[in-house]
Amino acid sequence: MFSKKSIRRNFLIQLIFASTSLIFIFSSFLYLYIENSIYDEKHQELIQYAKNIATNQSLVQIDPDTPDAVLGIDVEIIHIKKLNQDIDLYESTKKRRTYLTLVYPFNFDELSYLKITKEITPTKKLLAKILRYIFIINIVGFVLVIVYAIALSKMLITPIQTISSRLSNMNEHLMRPLQVNELPDEFEQLGSTINHLIARIQNFVKYQKELFIGTAHELKTPLAVIKLKNQVTLIKKRTPEEYIDALKTTNKTVDEMNIIVSNILNIGRQEGAQFEKPVQVDVITILKEKANDFRLLAENDGKRLQMHFEPNGFMATMQTSLLNQIIQNFLQNALKFTEKDKSVTLRSSETSFGLLIEVIDEGCGIDESIDLFAPFKRQGNKSGVGLGLFLAKSASDAMGAKISIKNRTDGIDGTVSSLTLNSKLSCILPKR
Repeated sequence: MFSKKSIRRNFLIQLIFASTSLIFIFSSFLYLYIENSIYDEKHQELIQYAKNIATNQSLVQIDPDTPDAVLGIDVEIIHIKKLNQDIDLYESTKKRRTYLTLVYPFNFDELSYLKITKEITPTKKLLAKILRYIFIINIVGFVLVIVYAIALSKMLITPIQTISSRLSNMNEHLMRPLQVNELPDEFEQLGSTINHLIARIQNFVKYQKELFIGTAHELKTPLAVIKLKNQVTLIKKRTPEEYIDALKTTNKTVDEMNIIVSNILNIGRQEGAQFEKPVQVDVITILKEKANDFRLLAENDGKRLQMHFEPNGFMATMQTSLLNQIIQNFLQNALKFTEKDKSVTLRSSETSFGLLIEVIDEGCGIDESIDLFAPFKRQGNKSGVGLGLFLAKSASDAMGAKISIKNRTDGIDGTVSSLTLNSKLSCILPKR
């Protein structure tokens, strides 16, 4: 019914074993308690008879209300050579009848003792009946435990089966998030995680479709230019200069196509980088290295690159190539859209989520209603294919980081590109 790896099977075995053990222990203690209570009562009863005889020479004190109490009692005086002040109580069986015998000191001078014997066969039968009832109750309890364990285990895996059923009916065209509020509290985190994964898959599928459509569109346009230019050129004979001009136009268009193809290849390389083995690195050190590299480029273009890093160190486990690609894209865009004699700032700071990395420029700003992370989305009058932010978004998703781009809010034109690294996979280094 269940495989050896089944959690439900292991749960059933442990629950049945624990419940059966508890029932057995409780029943054993209950029976022992009943048996000891009855025997203690019989023992005290015989001792009371012995005391009455020793003090009043009668089985009972002057109390005629209990005439049946003396039935089945056999009393005799015995003599023992060795003095023994202890009370001896033992049980014996004769002809399938059980007797309880008490030896009680009577006269120490004569070394005489009272030997009081009472038949307890009905009591033994009552105990045997109680034991049978307890055994039957245990069997019934064991069966109920099995039924309850099966029902409980089925109830516990019902949310998993529901989630599995919904996921199995999903495909790239029909992906709906799970209703987390309908799940038990223990499964809400799992449902939220699955919904987050579904959202990432939806974005991936969406961007992939846009990438394919955009690639076809971006390649179709230069091909149409080449074809039209060649058709016009071939309508009539041209001078050598006109042919040269046509070939130059064709070469320029081919170069543009090569740039598009190179960026598409970068997407493939990035997807391969996502499978690289993560290593532990100091993010602040990487930021400083990138800042030093781009500072020379900024100074060469007449721009300033400012930097401010906090904390002193921030260790994280990640694929460094993905981080480099994101920071490089941020800095390239910032320097591209920032005019001469203006500045770009690269800074980092600690937040409740982790490490916040920001690149702030003094460019023309963006239209925040446009999804700039979609492939082939461009803004401004600068050249570019429009795949840089798409690659940066893919890299941040692979790292489990958050990425955003928005306009500045301090009254200065420009944008703020942000990357937030999760602190769960990192730690802060103390200042030296």
